[in-house]
Amino acid sequence: MKRRDFIHAVSSLAALSAWAAVIGCKPSATGTAANGLIPIRLQADWYPQPEQGGYFAAVAEGFYQAEGLDVTILPLGQYTSALQVVSSGGADFGLGASDQILEAVSNGLPLMAIGATMQHDPQAIMVHKDSPIQTFSDLEGHTVAAQPGATWFRYIVGKYHLKNVRETPATHSIANFLADPSYIQQIFITSEPYFVSKAGGTFRTMLISSAGYDPYRVFFTRRDYIEQHPEIVAKFVRATIKGWQEYLRNPGPANAMILKSNPAQNPAQMQYTLQALKDGSFITGPDASGTEIGKMTAARWAANNDQLTSLGVVRKPIDPATAYTLKFLA
Repeated sequence: MKRRDFIHAVSSLAALSAWAAVIGCKPSATGTAANGLIPIRLQADWYPQPEQGGYFAAVAEGFYQAEGLDVTILPLGQYTSALQVVSSGGADFGLGASDQILEAVSNGLPLMAIGATMQHDPQAIMVHKDSPIQTFSDLEGHTVAAQPGATWFRYIVGKYHLKNVRETPATHSIANFLADPSYIQQIFITSEPYFVSKAGGTFRTMLISSAGYDPYRVFFTRRDYIEQHPEIVAKFVRATIKGWQEYLRNPGPANAMILKSNPAQNPAQMQYTLQALKDGSFITGPDASGTEIGKMTAARWAANNDQLTSLGVVRKPIDPATAYTLKFLA
């Protein structure tokens, strides 16, 4: 697996709540560098990959620079999370998911989403082509390799009233899947299927979003950063959306940057991921023109918050509107 589910990059977001009292609202030392640009640190959610292509495009095509920003994209270390890094002031912006932000805010972290990287969640489960699993209800009596404590798994168990479904830790590899015809695995639909196909395997997938659990993938910052630097946030959002629009049209310059930053990628793999992003309308939503890139709605956030509350993931009730802002998406 070329990436892990960053929603569970730390064992528990509840553990981060203790940070809130310590870090408070830590302002960034924002100033102008010698090149006349404002240095910005963007904490990514994994190593460089096409799922971050719009951000790389905004760098490669000069969109951030045109807004007066000098953006550095930071890869995510294996045992940390973008939530930690941004909350502690180690980066100005970060990549995450709406359910992750809602849980963090309920735990007292001063974070706000400012735009959507993906309109829909690319997480799915993968089964062999001849598997008897046709629907999520069919998971009864089976074992699923997933991130321990995955929120989507709790949602599936509850929605389909599963009484005898087991969870085993995901290994971030397709080796077990290829070796075991009964194996069921959590995946990103933009990633693992490529490697299974390359190895000669056959498979089917079921998007978690098709069951009704569909958080946004988002980019976010700290609440105090928005208050102190609204003009910088607006510039970052504008350039990021422009970067995603360009990446879907012309991925070449961004992909060259990604390959240079992460030689573990390869052109065929990157083309597969890009096509999967397009086929699933993950970045654009249903309007392929790209005009809705970055957009979010209050209704989606409220629905996601209701799901997390009913699952017991959000234990301290919050107003979901405190976890995001739409004012930079006009």
